Amino acid sequence: MNRRALLISLLVSAALPAFGQSVRYELENSLTERAKWRSLGDKNWVTNDPIERARSGRSRITTYELEHVGGGTPVARLKSLIALAEAGPKGYNAVHVGARIKTPKPPTQMTLGQILAWIKHTPGQPHAIGRYQFIPSTLRSLIQRAGLPATTRFTPKIQDQLADLLLADAGLQKFLAGRMSRKRFMNNLAKIWAGLPTSSGKSYYDGYAGNRATLTRAYFDGKMREFFPKS
Repeated sequence: MNRRALLISLLVSAALPAFGQSVRYELENSLTERAKWRSLGDKNWVTNDPIERARSGRSRITTYELEHVGGGTPVARLKSLIALAEAGPKGYNAVHVGARIKTPKPPTQMTLGQILAWIKHTPGQPHAIGRYQFIPSTLRSLIQRAGLPATTRFTPKIQDQLADLLLADAGLQKFLAGRMSRKRFMNNLAKIWAGLPTSSGKSYYDGYAGNRATLTRAYFDGKMREFFPKS
């Protein structure tokens, strides 16, 4: 490990940003209440994070991966599809391929405070992290919405629950209730995750900072019809 990486490791281990008092949360039972922050249509997604904005961490997807999108419930399978487009085989421990200085240990073994410290002390590189490639501004907002203390570990369960908030932002409940079309819901998802294509077949952020969709629209649509045949 070089001196700079060692310094980053020590800073991350020591730093735990304060988020105020710990707030008891019941994420799974209060998505509607907690989904007050709107991610869609926020132009600051680009202006506030010129390096980070929703860049997929993937460059290539194998045929095997395309044929093995797992999960139990339809929503779980949708999450697996998003992970396929974004994170790659490392899944919950994925760090953006463009990050020159990686996290000092696997993300699932780090606290949220340690991850934010790593972001702070490694400027000028992409920081998308985890199965859903959360970028800094999104991660900070989700942490606030969920009322998570800095000591919370970035476990698979926590990552899935934070992704649930983004699915709620995209209109999941309206979609499941038949009050939002599949096309619109898919386009909303593509506004959050750059690896997913819009109805144009391209990433919502295509051409910006190297963004491109990692799945075809036909594949995306086919899987959505398979997961949600009645919606």
